[in-house]
Amino acid sequence: MDGDPQTVRLAQALLPKRIEARQSFITLDNIKDLGTHFPQLGVLSVDVDGNDYWFLEALLPERPGVIVVEYNASFGLNPVTVPYDPSFDRAAKHESGWYHGASITALTQLCNSHGYKLVAVSGAGGNLFFLPQSAALPGLEPEEAYRESALRNRWSGTTAKDQWERIKHMPFVTVT
Repeated sequence: MDGDPQTVRLAQALLPKRIEARQSFITLDNIKDLGTHFPQLGVLSVDVDGNDYWFLEALLPERPGVIVVEYNASFGLNPVTVPYDPSFDRAAKHESGWYHGASITALTQLCNSHGYKLVAVSGAGGNLFFLPQSAALPGLEPEEAYRESALRNRWSGTTAKDQWERIKHMPFVTVT
């Protein structure tokens, strides 16, 4: 599912025919409709640069086999997410584009509370991988798994700490 029709057309052209790509702008009001298109979630990947935490929270009861979710390294280890906004646009929220999504700590706490454990982080520091607690792989704590976004740091000439200082005044929801 993607909100951008051009991305969906590209996915339909490039992905195997057994993978279905659909265009839809997702909100918490229509997210449950995904179940009619995808009654069983094998791999759930959430990367929407905004409401990631809230969409993941809504989809966790579907019990996906694997969860991949983007975290915002600019938030450091602070247990925070942006407040839900059905029309979230990170460019409109803050000129830096760094105010979106949720921290590694917030996402790990959410997944832990639904029986999942963090098992890996992408090398560049952007995506988290969760499996059910019963999986054989050992779990990771956010403090040991956290990585700054090498790509974001490189193009901005800043560090995650610098980025946090610039956006920490914005509204956040603290996850406990």
